[in-house]
Amino acid sequence: MGLRLLACLFHLPIAVIYGSLSLFISILHNVFLLYYVDTFVSIYKIDKLSFWIGETVFLIWNSLNDPLFGWLSDHAFLSTQQSGVEISTPEVVLKRLKALSQNGPLFALSFLAFWIAWAHPGLQFLICLCLYDSFLTMVDLNQNALLADLAVSAKDRTGLNFYSSLFSAIGSLSVFMSYAVWNKEDFFSFRIFCVALAFGSAVGFTLATWLLRQRFQIERRVKWDENAALKELYIDQPSVHQEKRITLAEYLKQLSRHRNFLWFVSMNLIQVFHCHFNSNFFPLFLEHLLSDHISLPMGSFLLGVSYVAPHLNNLYFLSLCQRWGVYTVVQGLFFLKLLLSVLMLLAGPDSVHLLCFFIASNRVFTEGTCKLLNLVVTDLVDEDLVLNRRQQAASALLFGMVALVTKPGQTFAPLDWYLATMCLHRESGLIIASNIGEGYDIFQRDPLSNTVSAQPKLASNIAWEPTLRQGCFYLLVFVPIICAILQLLSWSQFTLHGRHLQMVKSQRQNLTDSQSQEIKTI
Repeated sequence: MGLRLLACLFHLPIAVIYGSLSLFISILHNVFLLYYVDTFVSIYKIDKLSFWIGETVFLIWNSLNDPLFGWLSDHAFLSTQQSGVEISTPEVVLKRLKALSQNGPLFALSFLAFWIAWAHPGLQFLICLCLYDSFLTMVDLNQNALLADLAVSAKDRTGLNFYSSLFSAIGSLSVFMSYAVWNKEDFFSFRIFCVALAFGSAVGFTLATWLLRQRFQIERRVKWDENAALKELYIDQPSVHQEKRITLAEYLKQLSRHRNFLWFVSMNLIQVFHCHFNSNFFPLFLEHLLSDHISLPMGSFLLGVSYVAPHLNNLYFLSLCQRWGVYTVVQGLFFLKLLLSVLMLLAGPDSVHLLCFFIASNRVFTEGTCKLLNLVVTDLVDEDLVLNRRQQAASALLFGMVALVTKPGQTFAPLDWYLATMCLHRESGLIIASNIGEGYDIFQRDPLSNTVSAQPKLASNIAWEPTLRQGCFYLLVFVPIICAILQLLSWSQFTLHGRHLQMVKSQRQNLTDSQSQEIKTI
């Protein structure tokens, strides 16, 4: 039975095994997003100063570690080699898989460090956040880089992304399961649940990377045998094998001349901001725009669905990408965002059913667009390789540089959330616990009305409710309108699509083939 199961695993398509890596990330990361702030604030009783110090250090480290790890991983690929034995694609893939096999279990271990009090709350908060984000970054960078390294054609990359989204949706179910064991008064069951998730994630990373490494070890041996017979030809010809090392400053200069990269990151900066804006404001919008119309279970259900629906919806978007191309689909989503926002503005905050649809669709479509953009980054990897004639695509480094430029959008959104809640609730007399983490549950049951509410309504606050509701509504509609207009302007300048994209992919394939042909000719 065990041998039969192992044989079945060996015959799984590479796309399925690659997609399963997203499962082992999402089962942990969604639980982390939903509970880490509540755990430290409500259970470990972290003080306000320590919390903000930890979050500030985390935001700085979160912005810097992507390009840092990307440079450490891929700087050797930046050299331009006139001729000689190139670094083969199987060797690059094996390097990525080795990094995943090492950092995946460590990522699971760092996840566990949140749920057991082992130091002063402020110190533990800081160390846990930085450790967790470091291993998450290593895992994300190498997984995203594999998307560009495993395939060149748009069809194959879309297939890889399809399974990644499918497994991410499955992994999001851990959010629903966590509701059954989450209890601030009795934390033991939740800890056991987290241990089970971490163990499953660590085993999954180990198994998936082992299976993929077995596939590419064979291809690497073939390549190694071919190159071993040619090594002697280069010993007596040092002038033929010339390699120019690229420094960080030179690489940044190359990126500054990469026009499509600059337009993409300007658009993606806005997209990252909008994604995190929706995540942070989602509970606030439910509370102040729909609290009189939905019950507590419905509010919790909408919060949980908001984690799963974007992954499922992305499966449909990917099928559209295969037919129309990523550029056209993303452009269509920007127009749809603008159209729905304008319609919602014209309808007003009293159209409850339309309001429910808009709040949900705005988050789902925005998250879906974010997940499609990895395909665009892989195309930028191809163009970077062709423009600078690199010996191998520096996939992880380019993903890291994209993250460096766009991470400020992730920082601005929670700060806007914090300032908005402070301003709104200071004027209305309400007091709400504030945090900058995604998914913090600010809902409590009002026993008199059985609806979603942050605090029992006071007579002195009733007069402020229309103003507060109107302010939330304007935030809800004007932010996506402004974002959509700016993104459409930036996206219209992006030229890596259609015939130009096909030409770049053809040149990348020809460049790889010509390097191999040069070896055979010598």
